[in-house]
Amino acid sequence: MASSRPLRIGYVPEHFSTPLHFAHTKYSLHATLIPFPSGTGHMITSIQAGEIDIGIGLTEGWVAGLGKAAAEKREGGAGYRLAGTYVETPLRWAISTGAAREDVTAVAGLKGRKMGGWLESSADPPFEVVPLQTFAKLRDAVNDRTADFFMWEHFTSKRYYDNGSIKRIGEIYTPWPSWHIVASDTFLGSEQGREQLKEFYEKLNLGIKYFEGNREEAVQYISEELDYSKEDAREWLGTVTFSGDVTVVSEDVVVSTLEVLKKAGVLEGSVGVEGAGNTTEGMTSILYM
Repeated sequence: MASSRPLRIGYVPEHFSTPLHFAHTKYSLHATLIPFPSGTGHMITSIQAGEIDIGIGLTEGWVAGLGKAAAEKREGGAGYRLAGTYVETPLRWAISTGAAREDVTAVAGLKGRKMGGWLESSADPPFEVVPLQTFAKLRDAVNDRTADFFMWEHFTSKRYYDNGSIKRIGEIYTPWPSWHIVASDTFLGSEQGREQLKEFYEKLNLGIKYFEGNREEAVQYISEELDYSKEDAREWLGTVTFSGDVTVVSEDVVVSTLEVLKKAGVLEGSVGVEGAGNTTEGMTSILYM
């Protein structure tokens, strides 16, 4: 393994990345960690371009990418497979608008409004989606009225509530575990890649255990390197549960996520899932019937 090139791992440089940091620094995970502040959508394009081997991102983003590729009968599919579960708890999405927006004051009045986001809808959703990709562009858009509202993780949004940049109007929790791991088909197609994946699983599981046993060190890292306050980091620690075994993907989670995305107009069609379970034996793929 020492002679193999480092794994190329895409991740979002937010507080959720802390166990990955510990896997890298405490357990010598043989990898180059590549930050994607714009999130899961950008990681998908990088996986498809052969720029990263593994991505750790939001469940709905990965599932939407797989579902769209299947619906379009795209040759080669999405270019990646679900390969593990990273965070078991739901994501707490904060719903935000511009700091001085008196026309947007509550969630109840959002139907028909323009939502800043990164997933374009394929059907007829309750909101017009304005693709903006990055958190900074979303914050600017609700203040200059390009969009009326957007959703981003609560604790990452909170500092901008505190400094008066944006205004909170509500929140919603995802009905699924919030973060999953994917691996590129090309990477999985080689014996070396599959061996590296096993090492990644082992080291990431160790990083999660270290995170759980060293909470104050995690708070220090999050506050000094990721720009959260210590108070917010400690509060977040009380809300999050990382996977006890990152190798597992639940078929029920994938199916329920697909169904919600269909209802939201992000995906269309009938769906089936194959290969869920322990992903050291088989990766999860999505099929349209």
